[in-house]
Amino acid sequence: MITSLKFKNCFAFNDEIEMTLKADMRANRFSCNVIAINDYLNILKSSVIYGPNNTGKTTFINCVKALKKTLLNKEIYLKSNIFTQNDICEVKVSFVYEQKEYSYEYKYNAKEHSYVYEKMCEIVRDQYKNEKEEVKFLRDTINEKFECPKDKELERVLNITSNDNILIYTVQIEKFLILQEIKKILITVADSIEIIDMNRIPNEKTIQILKNKDEETKKVVEFIKNADLYLEDYLYAEEIDFKIDGKIADERILKNQNLMDQIKLISVYKGHKVPSAIYDSIGTRKIVALASYVIQAIEKGQTLIIDELDSSLHFKITRAIVSMFNNDMNKNAQLIATLHDISLLDCKRMFRKEQIWFTNKDEKGTELYSLKEFSYAESGIRETTDLQEKYSKGAFGAVPEPDLIATLLEVSNEEN
Repeated sequence: MITSLKFKNCFAFNDEIEMTLKADMRANRFSCNVIAINDYLNILKSSVIYGPNNTGKTTFINCVKALKKTLLNKEIYLKSNIFTQNDICEVKVSFVYEQKEYSYEYKYNAKEHSYVYEKMCEIVRDQYKNEKEEVKFLRDTINEKFECPKDKELERVLNITSNDNILIYTVQIEKFLILQEIKKILITVADSIEIIDMNRIPNEKTIQILKNKDEETKKVVEFIKNADLYLEDYLYAEEIDFKIDGKIADERILKNQNLMDQIKLISVYKGHKVPSAIYDSIGTRKIVALASYVIQAIEKGQTLIIDELDSSLHFKITRAIVSMFNNDMNKNAQLIATLHDISLLDCKRMFRKEQIWFTNKDEKGTELYSLKEFSYAESGIRETTDLQEKYSKGAFGAVPEPDLIATLLEVSNEEN
């Protein structure tokens, strides 16, 4: 599970921004929204990000995507802020792996395409719960510092390794047990992060699960049925009678397998089987694609990150999805989502204050901050405050005030 994400000089972010997913246990509201680990670490099961368009919500998700790709040795997906003279992007993630907390960070020179800094630590605590970083390795080519306290041979290798990639992909890890363990940890963490965009969500994962026809299939189908008022069943048909101009088409001539898979998705309404691609709304088709991601995230304890979760979905469905993650029965899965639907901006029934985040942009740059930062003494905001009204009035940052009537008047004047 992720406990913190920190980025600096990445994409639209100039100054350092950090999302912490540690719960503030001084507040005892919604304890079901928190996972307790080792009696001292309390992690939030969900966090949501609000903000106007083009203020950094998707940028934040792109930063996480860049982190995931780096850890899995995929194409580089990181750019520095275009409005600075600084080429160095900074990325840091803290997480829990097998009941232990770690942090991993790196600095990437976007101009030279090189990793100029890396550090991995285990975060340990004494009997008084004071935190301390126990360095696993440090490779700092900027200040020429190289450390590996538990393997001096690896420490000697650190300053001669290539900067073209992160350490686990530039050293023969077979020679170093500590590096083998670090690689295992980092890849496991990267694989546990699933990122999707509701405006371009693929349904291949759901199709594969429907093909398998096992217990997971039943769970995905139940999710789809429960999210649609009228749907009686949902399935993948192995054989269909697909007609073109009234004639049955031979599947062998329909060579696009992805197209065939889409055609074989069947919805059942009042006993009638119909092609989902033709009869179902965009919202229902998005629910179908999303179902497999939600079910697998909860079953496997993944961190599911969704951009525009409320896109084409009824607010009650969005609320129900968030509630699945906040539920007591969820033991180790997380949800991070961007939203526009302010009906979910609710600390009375849905969220703790530290679960709600906002993005904002001004002449100084783009920022990310939590509702927790708004104290009652300064803002008059409590857990029982009507957050929707406050947000609409700009209490938590900028809100769009589109003067679209002015555009209409200009068009009208030109026509006249």
